[in-house]
Amino acid sequence: MSVSGEVARSPEFVQSLERGLAVIRAFDADHPQLTLSEVARRTGLTRAAARRFLLTLVELGYVHTDGRLFSLRARILDLGYAYLSGLGLPEIARRHMEALVAQVRESCSMSVLDGDEVVYVARVPTKRIMTVGISVGTRFPAYATSMGRVLLAAQPADWLGDYLATAELRPLTRRTVTDPVKLRAVLTKVAAQGYAIVDQELEEGLRSLAAPIHGEDGSVVAAVNVSAHATRGSFEVIRRDLLPPLLAAARRIEEDLRAGAGRASTAAGVVTG
Repeated sequence: MSVSGEVARSPEFVQSLERGLAVIRAFDADHPQLTLSEVARRTGLTRAAARRFLLTLVELGYVHTDGRLFSLRARILDLGYAYLSGLGLPEIARRHMEALVAQVRESCSMSVLDGDEVVYVARVPTKRIMTVGISVGTRFPAYATSMGRVLLAAQPADWLGDYLATAELRPLTRRTVTDPVKLRAVLTKVAAQGYAIVDQELEEGLRSLAAPIHGEDGSVVAAVNVSAHATRGSFEVIRRDLLPPLLAAARRIEEDLRAGAGRASTAAGVVTG
């Protein structure tokens, strides 16, 4: 989160924008309210610089302050909504995700890859099975999640090689794959079979299965998953019960995506023809 590190930047890089975004990212579920000193410490900025950014955000309506504590206001959601509404995918996928949840009685999520993390863009919960809360915008390291592995497996070879050479693969549980060679083998298998299953690598007691969502051009644009507590049954039982419905839901989402793209192309032809 700190912006104090020296990194080579292009001549067009706007450092003040980077610092302003770092101030916004200083707030999270564990730190919804921060003092000026805490923001400065979490971003690596001086107190004076942090104060200027915070007060600017207050004037713009993105941050609230009572004079000592600062917190994000609901207007901050506007920054992400433009991306989500432009994507269109969560709206297309939601009814299929809801049907899947009703069928398997487990939570369903959709995410996209952002750097080395997955970002949740849609979620239909059924019951809480994780100790950490999940909502739209939640991020997890891609290497330890089923959706992340689906998305990583779809990346170009050069990109994936750089990722495996530089990613910090920390053990989140005793089962987490942290060896780059082993992770590459796992991703190769995921790409070949068309889905990923993660067994208690992100959190003890949590198993998840994910499938890719392909766009009209065949590229993987997102991933959708279902998660289940290990007490639901053995690894094989969970795969047997959850994988076929998940793959079917992914296919239906893709069909709707293609249909939507077709309608958009037809409409464009009518307008320009």
